[in-house]
Amino acid sequence: MNELESYSILIEQEIASIDLPQSPSNLYDPLRYFMTLGGKRMRPILTLMGAELFGTNRAEAIHAAVAVEVFHNFTLIHDDIMDEAPLRRNQETVHVKWNQNIAILSGDVLFVKAYQLLAMQQGAHLPALLEIFNKTAIEVCEGQQMDMDFESRNDVSIPEYVEMIRLKTSVLLGCALEMGAVIANASKENRHLLYEFGQHVGIAFQIQDDILDLYADPDKFGKQVGGDVISNKKTLLNLKAMELANAEQKSQLERLSSEQDAVLKVEQTKKIYSEIGAKESCEAEMQEHYTFAMNALSQIQLPEENKKPLVALADYLMVRNS
Repeated sequence: MNELESYSILIEQEIASIDLPQSPSNLYDPLRYFMTLGGKRMRPILTLMGAELFGTNRAEAIHAAVAVEVFHNFTLIHDDIMDEAPLRRNQETVHVKWNQNIAILSGDVLFVKAYQLLAMQQGAHLPALLEIFNKTAIEVCEGQQMDMDFESRNDVSIPEYVEMIRLKTSVLLGCALEMGAVIANASKENRHLLYEFGQHVGIAFQIQDDILDLYADPDKFGKQVGGDVISNKKTLLNLKAMELANAEQKSQLERLSSEQDAVLKVEQTKKIYSEIGAKESCEAEMQEHYTFAMNALSQIQLPEENKKPLVALADYLMVRNS
C-alpha cells in the first residue's frame, strides 16, 4: 500500500530519534534491536490518520503516535515471553536472543518510554490522552490475562474469545485513532464513532491473524506457521471447528491435541478444519466486524474524501497475507 509510505517514513524517523543510553547495554541493546525489527506500524499510522481525518496536520500527533507504537512493542516483548515464542517478525525474540529477565526489564523500560513520549504532546490535550491511554493499557493487560486463563479451560465460548481479542488487540487500534481525534479537537460523538471503527477493524484483524497462523505463507508470515495448533491455543478457528465438528471430528481433534509430531499435528488439524469449513466460518465473522467498522465510519459527518485513507487501510488489512 504505497499511500502508507509517507506515514511510515515519519514514524521510523521518530523511532530512530528515541534517546536510548548505551549503558547498561543489556537493558538498552534489546530495545534498539526490537524497535528496528520493523512491522507495519499500523497503530501509529492510525493515530496520524485520526488527526488528519479532522483536518489537523499529522506532525501535530507524532508524539502520541510513537507512544502508541512503543507501548505496543512493550506488550509484544512480554507476550513473547508468556507465549514462549521463538520468533517475532522472522527474527529471534528478545528473551531468546538475550534471556527472560533481560526481556522483562527491557520491556518495562519501553513502557515508561511510551509515557515519556505521550507527555510531549500539547498540555491542553494531555489529560484526555492519558485517560484514553491508561484505560487502554489496563484493558490490554486484562485481555492478555483472559488469553492465558483460556489455556487451562475447555469451555471457552466464542463470545468470550471475541471479548478477549477486543481487549488484547482491538482496543489499542481504537485508542490510536481516538488519540488522533482528540489532538484534532474532534467532538466526543465523532471520537466515539472513530473508536468503534478502530475497535471492529481490530477484531477483524485479529480473526484474520488467527486464520493466517495456520494458512499463511511461512516465508511471509514472520512467525511459526501453525504455532497456535502446536501449542493448543484457543483461537476463533479452533473454537469454530469444535462448534461445527461432528462427534468423530471432535474426537480426532482431541486426539491431535496430544500429538507430539508438530508437522503431523498441523497437517492433520488443517485437513479436519477444511472438512468442517472452519476457515470459511471465521471469514464470515471477520466480514461482520468489518461491516460494523465501516458503518461507524460512515456516520462521521465529514466528506467521504477525508475518509479514503482509513477505508484503504482497513481494506489492506483485510486482504493481507502476512
